[in-house]
Amino acid sequence: MRLGRAICLSLALLSITAARAEDAQLAIPETVVTATRVPTPVEQIPAGVTIIDRATIEAHGYNTIAEALTDVPGLHVSPSGGPGGQTSVFLRGTNSDHVLVLRDGMPINDAADPTSAFNFGVDTLSDVERIEIIRGPMAALYGSGAIGGVINLISRRGSQPGVHWSGDLAGGYPALLRGNLTASGIQGPVDFAITAESQSQRGYDALPQRESSYTDVPQGFRDRILTLNLGYTPVEGTRLSLFLRADTSYFGFNTLGTPTFDDSNSNGQASSVLGRIGGTTHLFNGQLETGVFLGQLQDDRRYLEPLAPADPNQATSDSRYHSYRTDLQWNNTLHLDDVIAVPGLSASAMTFGYEFTGDTAKVRVNENFAGFPFAQGTSAYMSTHAAYAGLQTTLLQRLALTAQVRQDWVDQNAPTTWRIGGVYDLKQIATHLKVAYGTAFRAPSLFDRFGVDSFGYVGNPNLKPEQSQGWEAGFTSDIAAAGRPNFATLGATYYDQRIRDLLVNVPTSETMNTEVNLASAHLHGVETEATVRPAYWIDLHATYSFLNTASDGEPAGQGSQLLRRPQNQASADVTIRPLTGLSVVTTIIYTGSDRDFLIDDSGNSSLQPGVGQHGLVANLAVNYRLTPRVELYANGWNIFYSKFEPVNGYQIPGPTALAGIRLRL
Repeated sequence: MRLGRAICLSLALLSITAARAEDAQLAIPETVVTATRVPTPVEQIPAGVTIIDRATIEAHGYNTIAEALTDVPGLHVSPSGGPGGQTSVFLRGTNSDHVLVLRDGMPINDAADPTSAFNFGVDTLSDVERIEIIRGPMAALYGSGAIGGVINLISRRGSQPGVHWSGDLAGGYPALLRGNLTASGIQGPVDFAITAESQSQRGYDALPQRESSYTDVPQGFRDRILTLNLGYTPVEGTRLSLFLRADTSYFGFNTLGTPTFDDSNSNGQASSVLGRIGGTTHLFNGQLETGVFLGQLQDDRRYLEPLAPADPNQATSDSRYHSYRTDLQWNNTLHLDDVIAVPGLSASAMTFGYEFTGDTAKVRVNENFAGFPFAQGTSAYMSTHAAYAGLQTTLLQRLALTAQVRQDWVDQNAPTTWRIGGVYDLKQIATHLKVAYGTAFRAPSLFDRFGVDSFGYVGNPNLKPEQSQGWEAGFTSDIAAAGRPNFATLGATYYDQRIRDLLVNVPTSETMNTEVNLASAHLHGVETEATVRPAYWIDLHATYSFLNTASDGEPAGQGSQLLRRPQNQASADVTIRPLTGLSVVTTIIYTGSDRDFLIDDSGNSSLQPGVGQHGLVANLAVNYRLTPRVELYANGWNIFYSKFEPVNGYQIPGPTALAGIRLRL
């Protein structure tokens, strides 16, 4: 009896301790750098913000960037098959090339892509410490492409004295093997993080099972990644840095054709090398932080489709995409509170700086379809210069204000963008009200301006940037109940954005065509998010997003929705911690129907867009901390075998299971 009482008392004490620890952790404000370039508490940012940290990545079992983004409100992931397939992201209904992707603040969109979009279907997360997603026009901070928002991939970095090892080894179904190892730490003035990853998976056939040409031949995926993040601090407040990352992936892919043919021979390879050096220092007793960084990114992609005798289309291809990006940044933060004290103002800072970006693209596409050859090419260079400034402050500990402005010079164009916003703290009801307005632009890609193909396309060097302006208003509120100060957190945002001078392909003669600034679009919708914590051992998190889009003055509605932008999306996460060290995370993701070019069961594509299917996908992750240094886990994706087609003609991968071990030494 005494032993039983002791055990019960111990469990009760553990429960109370865990609950108090959780409440204390939630009381610490989380800061975000990407939204203003200054570490700012997330509740003081007048924008839609989602943070995916390392703990969340591991708890949910995310492996790729695309997986981690699937339940972000206002964001839609559109994959063409499994890992390796072309995957687009749409933020608040904007185009996929309206999402700017950063690696530690450096833009990494692919200059060789026809639209300069980023492919979210290749990169994995072993060397990523944190993902910050900022929704809304952000070109005033980061320039071209940030019309829908910014996604910043923040790399892992040594943060604790000594040498620390962490590793992950797992295997699963179908024929899946994954391993990564990270050494990180601080030794004297040197901080370091070195990550190596290797994985391979058999995958599934991306062609829908409903189609008559389905063969069940999978599109596999393999990758190798090596990352070095090195820092040297000769004196306190000054850090010199070196970042190197090399990755190569191999994958199968499906080119649909008309009619669709399930070709098992098509394969692709994507490689990239990113190098960046720089330094930051604190001047004038820390009043001014200044940093200079120089980085270069090289991307290489090749897609090869040998001739398959049974293919009714007799299709072949050998396409290569090669790009260089050079990025130079000079970034500064002046802490105004340390320079001059103004009654009623606090947390005041001014940012300013300069950025140069140089892009080179060399593209060679060679295809053959039913005996008709097709060639496409680009060989061009483009440079961008920009100067920016920003200001933020808090008035009377209540009203957080931010403002940014940026001037870009892109070839013959000079777009000016700006953004203002405020967050008011209603302390009496634990609520923050936010409002923001901003402008943004996307410069035409190198292919838009200088590309050519054998079907008569000729780039237009006189194109203007696509322009955008939009506003948003919303709130977040903390609710205390059931004896818990953090019982629930609720939030909602309404946004309205207009885009003009969108590029449209038009004929210039009977045999020629090009791009012109002709179209416009109106996007508006609602993002909602709720987290409920009824007890220390359970968390419930849900999101719902509603989107309406209209193009060229058409009335909003399902009939005018832009392609691959569902009106309705929802997700629900339930995290249960029934025992100390054990967590079970269940995720359900609902995607409403959207408009797409539909492919029938015989593999024939419609000439006009139609309404596609909706989908429901369930994932499961179980984690058990065996000791403070050893954790066992098991993950399952699409556990109920949904046959959803996020892109019509491409089915999501079937049930996938993975079991492994994480070590921290």
